[in-house]
Amino acid sequence: MASELIYELGHRAKCASASLAVVGTAQKNRALLLIAEELEARSGAVLAENEKDVQAAAEHGISQVMIDRLRLSEARIRDIAQAVRHVVDLEDPVGVVDHGRTLPNGLNILCKRVPMGVVGMIYESRPNVTVDAAALCLKSSNAVILRGGKEAIHTNIILVELMRSALAKAGLDPDCICLLTELSREETVKMMKMNEYLDVLIPRGGAGLIQTVVQNATVPVIETGVGNCHVYVDASADLEMAVRIADNAKTSRPSVCNACESLLVHKDIAAAFLPKAAAAFAAHDVVIYGCDRTREILGGKVLKATPAEYAKEFLDYKVSVRVVDDLEQAIEHIAQYTTHHSECIVTNSYQNVQEFTARVDAAAVYVNASTRYTDGGEFGLGAEIGISTQKLHARGPMGLRELTTVKYIVTGNGQIR
Repeated sequence: MASELIYELGHRAKCASASLAVVGTAQKNRALLLIAEELEARSGAVLAENEKDVQAAAEHGISQVMIDRLRLSEARIRDIAQAVRHVVDLEDPVGVVDHGRTLPNGLNILCKRVPMGVVGMIYESRPNVTVDAAALCLKSSNAVILRGGKEAIHTNIILVELMRSALAKAGLDPDCICLLTELSREETVKMMKMNEYLDVLIPRGGAGLIQTVVQNATVPVIETGVGNCHVYVDASADLEMAVRIADNAKTSRPSVCNACESLLVHKDIAAAFLPKAAAAFAAHDVVIYGCDRTREILGGKVLKATPAEYAKEFLDYKVSVRVVDDLEQAIEHIAQYTTHHSECIVTNSYQNVQEFTARVDAAAVYVNASTRYTDGGEFGLGAEIGISTQKLHARGPMGLRELTTVKYIVTGNGQIR
């Protein structure tokens, strides 16, 4: 019976996407504004359902860092509503002409932006993703099927309920936003293979989730999210700046994919820099895993780092540290362990900036700034649907444009070939 329900969900979303494809920007914006209003008006009910999820997570031993990703508050709901209103202000990409030309035979060719159709979202315990994804899909005229984590099921149900109510009030098909509530692995894998109904699948979460989707899906997948991000402090770096950047990248919100997980330090400044960085980390009780040279400088409080620590996306108050001989060794280390998300160099060397930014393979490469800026809102794209770490179609924070594809409109007056 559950299998029949998921295919029914796909059918409903497919029908809704066809009707949404011809809806104008004004009506979509009205629906988005109603969603924002519903979020704020029903915040008490949302918080009550969210508390059920938070309590269940605590009972199941989920870490406080991960519970922080799950927990909503009045302020966070206002922020989510404001993010929806920001999407209203963004340019609608649907119908925009990318380019065009007239051929010598008189055929006129226009390349226009059109919606993908039905987007499938599989993600973990962050309820804001439920609203962000729905808002961006709506503005780009895509229907969406959401499959959130079981940790947030009560929160997601009420969020989707209020968004569907807003769609109805705006005169749109509520099935433009659908939620999969049967969260078994079997049903999720079936969703990954619904080529008849889904046009693209976007997983957003940890490495395990991403790999499960990539290995099982037959629907086209855009990989997102896994962030083993590095900060490399070069020999010429301003050490105070480097401490601020490393501390912000690691501790401002360690549970997100753009947080720093590994710190690389040039040997010439390691003795001066590492104690300063360790003091900043200590204020947040950050656990440090380090190479032998790091442990010589910082002492026995540093745990020994192995390849497993250098490869790990901690999503926690933990960091791996390595003292490197030079820029070359730093780049080699990053190449070995990167997930191609966000990488940073702190330096005053123009030559090293040029080499680092040219050779490091990542969606976002930073010079003297925190990796925490890899975010659709910070990049001016609005509430992102995810951060792509692949190279085809979309890379980096994905906003409205990345949720569209193109269609060629060819107009003639009787030409034949």
